[in-house]
Amino acid sequence: MTAEGFLEGRRLQMARGVLLQCIMGGYPESRYYGSDDGDLALVPDPAHIHVLPWSEPPRALAICDADELTGEGSSLSTRAQLKAVIARYAARGLAPVVATELEFFVFAPNTDPTQPFRPPLGLDGRREDGFSAFSISSNNGLRPFFNEVYAGMAALGLPRDTFMHEMGVSQFEINLLHGDPLLIADQTFLFKHLLKEVALKHGLTVVCMAKPLAHTAGSSMHIHQSVVELGSGRNVFSDEAGQPTATFRHFIGGQQAGMADFTALFAPNVNSYQRLCHPYASPNNACWSHDNRAAGLRIPASSPVARRVENRLPGADANPYLAIAASLAAGLHGIEHELEPTAAIQGQFEVPEALSLPCTLHAALERLKRSDLAKALFGKEFIEGYVATKTLELTSFYDEITPWERRVLAAQA
Repeated sequence: MTAEGFLEGRRLQMARGVLLQCIMGGYPESRYYGSDDGDLALVPDPAHIHVLPWSEPPRALAICDADELTGEGSSLSTRAQLKAVIARYAARGLAPVVATELEFFVFAPNTDPTQPFRPPLGLDGRREDGFSAFSISSNNGLRPFFNEVYAGMAALGLPRDTFMHEMGVSQFEINLLHGDPLLIADQTFLFKHLLKEVALKHGLTVVCMAKPLAHTAGSSMHIHQSVVELGSGRNVFSDEAGQPTATFRHFIGGQQAGMADFTALFAPNVNSYQRLCHPYASPNNACWSHDNRAAGLRIPASSPVARRVENRLPGADANPYLAIAASLAAGLHGIEHELEPTAAIQGQFEVPEALSLPCTLHAALERLKRSDLAKALFGKEFIEGYVATKTLELTSFYDEITPWERRVLAAQA
């Protein structure tokens, strides 16, 4: 839209079905979004109108709500779903607080998708090889890229906590400061957009796939969650003596109750399960533990005021609005129904069958499709539409034969 049109308040409308567009560009049957495929109004959030510092000539971006023409948020909108979850907490006098940890890879351009991704050339003319977790070296040649990323974050009002080299080859992580869930989801979305755009300016490729490289760690989007009282700001996970509360236990119980049903919301793509089936620091389970990275739900070491639950299942490819909404909705379900968690696990452990999660997109979608809990929390229209879109994507994947199949299976009798 032109700046003049935007400032005049001209309304931008969009076909309802666009919210169910699949990643290849197609759509499920119109019955999933209304046979008329009527319009939605895109309503800008005044707090999120940003001039994009990397754009030449200058452009601005506005994060919008997708609202029905009657004024209420569309049930197909993941941002509206997150706002509805936050409102349910507020109705109980509570406010969730979250933070995201986003991992991503920075690669050289990849013009042939049949070839593996490669790190950029370093300052010594070589490509990074092996693992450089927490390295402070600038030999990878990415300092100019990250300097512009930092400047872009400052211009967009995206505060950052820590930035580090992660376990994978040319893999990095940012920790965003904790805050209001909607704000954090918006910031996570903006940060991923910023990464991609700045990378293009520097002749690089940023990849937020869950598992872009074989034999190396995948990329997660861990979600740290706590709940405070409205008004006082007191963390309801700790009592006056600094001990865990019943609300804390019930929140974990709700997380456990929802993780298997919601796996397809946390791990939305075929590639998501490549990360989860090689579970180093990417646990595919609903166990919980104090400071054990093998558990899907980890309680980081912290002071009582910062007591929180880390959901380690979501990948970097997850929709931040939907992943945060699903995780918080499960926790609230546990609080409302006073669900008790299983016993905490420590050290090496075998995952009980009851706490195992779907390990393929097909299995996760079948679980989500049958979930009464998901339909109760997010509405039948959203869940059925989401499953329909993801089924199209899964079918597209099955329509291709991979190099592994040709290499390994062609010679079989």
